[in-house]
Amino acid sequence: MGKSNVGASDNEPKVRSEDKQLVVIGGGAAGFFCAVNAARLGVRVVLLEKTGKLLSKVKVSGGGRCNVTHACYDIGEMIKRYPRGGHFVRKAFHQFFTTDTIRWFEDRGVVLKTEEDGRMFPVSNSSQTIIDCLMKEASAYGVDIRTHAEVVKVEPGFKVHLASGQVFETHAVCIACGGYPKSAMFGWIRALGHTIEEPAPSLFTFNMPGNDITKLMGVSVPDARVRVGGSKLQEKGPLLITHWGMSGPAVLKLSAWGARELAGVEYRFTVLVNWTGELTEDAVRGRLQQVRYEWAGGKLPGKNPFGLPARLWEYALEVCGIRSDLRWADLPVKETNKLVRFLAAGEFAVAGKTTFKEEFVTAGGVKLAEVDPATMQSRKTPGIFFAGEILDVDGVTGGFNFQHAWTSGWIVAETVARHLL
Repeated sequence: MGKSNVGASDNEPKVRSEDKQLVVIGGGAAGFFCAVNAARLGVRVVLLEKTGKLLSKVKVSGGGRCNVTHACYDIGEMIKRYPRGGHFVRKAFHQFFTTDTIRWFEDRGVVLKTEEDGRMFPVSNSSQTIIDCLMKEASAYGVDIRTHAEVVKVEPGFKVHLASGQVFETHAVCIACGGYPKSAMFGWIRALGHTIEEPAPSLFTFNMPGNDITKLMGVSVPDARVRVGGSKLQEKGPLLITHWGMSGPAVLKLSAWGARELAGVEYRFTVLVNWTGELTEDAVRGRLQQVRYEWAGGKLPGKNPFGLPARLWEYALEVCGIRSDLRWADLPVKETNKLVRFLAAGEFAVAGKTTFKEEFVTAGGVKLAEVDPATMQSRKTPGIFFAGEILDVDGVTGGFNFQHAWTSGWIVAETVARHLL
């Protein structure tokens, strides 16, 4: 096999191969993992990436640290983190799971560490470590990488047509191009006989234009409960106030579970936030009554009984009309009721969303019933495989989407190597 060919020329009208060849479409986590593992097993691999960037989501994930996977070692528990595709990934995880991901990277000198919330990162705290590892594998096993190579058509047989006019003839194709935000973009995949579940954004923040809660940007509450008014959707965890509204794991997880429902209301809804996490309204009221006596002579802004950030507590008092010079003993019933309501079920109107440009995840994609989870091969067109986000699988934030990418990419590589060689 030849050297890795990054950014090779696309001037030739056609590339033919006498060897058994796999064309991988997409230079993200799933595509790259498929490519390097197939090449390691002796398959001749050409990887096509439509942009000039490789592994772009790996680069920005986890604030540039790359949340490689999640420290969950029970498949039954793991699949609960996938709003769509849980049963599908259950079958796939029996072949390549969290422990396999950890071992794969460790065997190549990349040690992962586990943080308190279960997220796993390279000990270097740099996504570049993961990128360097994968690029080194690609070079070692001769993956032929072509950037600026946008695929516009795949003919059964197989001929892979690029926008440039170049055509690759191959024996197998792995489609790992990530999720598309618009249904029309799946046209070339529909042409292969596949049904597409309509795409919708997942993992997005809640925009609250005009709400002065945004003046608290940067304030974080470690354990809030957020629910969508008029629905069963709710999540618990860290909440971050931003200059556009609310974000953080609690909100991102809620957006994932509610991806389709919230799209259906055009991202206009009400959220109710329990800033205390678990306390009911009665429990909040009881605690306030208790401190009225314990801290009777103290002023309300001085300290709060729920361990909230000082800026958030002061904001709560302000929106409830409680004066800054008021003593606990003098807190009126009317203001007490307002404070209870704000702390246990504060209402905020959401009008829009913000997705992270390279980190956002799309719900929807290739219908799972049309793909064999044991091989990731199309049930419609043998020789066509799928890996990663192009499938109708998406997980909540925390490394779950990457684990699906590694797993599906690895399964394709093993299947193709077994069939072609």
